[in-house]
Amino acid sequence: MSDIDEIVQLVTITGERHIHPDFSTYVDDIDMAELRRLYEDMVVVRRIDAEATALQRQGQLGLWAPLLGQEAAQIGSARALDAEDFVFPSYREHGVAYCRGVALEEMMPFWRGTSLSGWDPHEHNIATPAIIIGAQTLHAAGYGMGLNLEGAGSAVITYFGDGATSQGDVSEAMGFAASFAAPVVFFCQNNQWAISEPVTLQSKTPIVNRGRGYGMPTVRVDGNDVLAVLAVTRAALELAREGGGPTFIEAVTYRRGPHTTSDDPTRYRTAADDAEWIRRDPIERIRLLLEAAGALSDEDAKLIGEHADAAAAELRRGCLALDDPPALSIFDDVYAEPHPLIDAERREYAAYLDTLEA
Repeated sequence: MSDIDEIVQLVTITGERHIHPDFSTYVDDIDMAELRRLYEDMVVVRRIDAEATALQRQGQLGLWAPLLGQEAAQIGSARALDAEDFVFPSYREHGVAYCRGVALEEMMPFWRGTSLSGWDPHEHNIATPAIIIGAQTLHAAGYGMGLNLEGAGSAVITYFGDGATSQGDVSEAMGFAASFAAPVVFFCQNNQWAISEPVTLQSKTPIVNRGRGYGMPTVRVDGNDVLAVLAVTRAALELAREGGGPTFIEAVTYRRGPHTTSDDPTRYRTAADDAEWIRRDPIERIRLLLEAAGALSDEDAKLIGEHADAAAAELRRGCLALDDPPALSIFDDVYAEPHPLIDAERREYAAYLDTLEA
């Protein structure tokens, strides 16, 4: 789809809009009003991400995987999807879930530990978070093969990080998807760090080359440019729906926060590393573009901020309203039908709980 060394960009870090010969046409419909909506999405998602991080620090969540810095990669790709397309995320795609209509309180049970899930995947056409690194790409490949068998005409997208590309599951998923021309978009958010290891340690060439090894079209995009991400994802989804098979997108971005709230990134990277990427902030460049065009007034910014604060308050209310589940409910829904092993484990755990009450 593009030269391997090119990183597709439509909006510079100073808010200037570029024309790209291959991808600009995919966002010809994005006027200033639509761009302002994308900007608002990113502001809201950053605010709820900060609130969830605060909730974890206050002991209200067991864990959280921050997305700070990756808002454009998630919002741009998610807003490219049609309603019937299906999403297989990893564990950091809170922005994608937001765009798919997942209620904010539905995001909380998984991370608070009150449920093994949170929302109905069939209601929103997005699976719940996948903690096993790369496993969701296999689910996406299988789902895509199923779409072909049904002649559905829709597509599937799966999200993963740069570190996941070293997992066998991702390799197998791309192999199957390429061999069977499955309508899958493999969306890699290269945020430069696989927990504490830099991307340069695991790959001496751009991550996008891994898609080329399977014979699928590939594209590198500025993952901090919401307009460019929207464009390249629309192109990949169009190809998938038309029977062109899978595409590999590498969104070059940066994880400004910790890998999860149990991580301390100051132990493996410097403030200078962060400063360079703060200059490339995905929200700031769109703010500059909108303001230069007279499309973001002080009143607009105020209303967007109020919307973001209201979303954060809703997230907090939803989290704090969750009740702890009964201890024995951990055995519910492990299998669709009763299973003797689960029954035995339930009895054993119940007996143990009885000793605590004695």
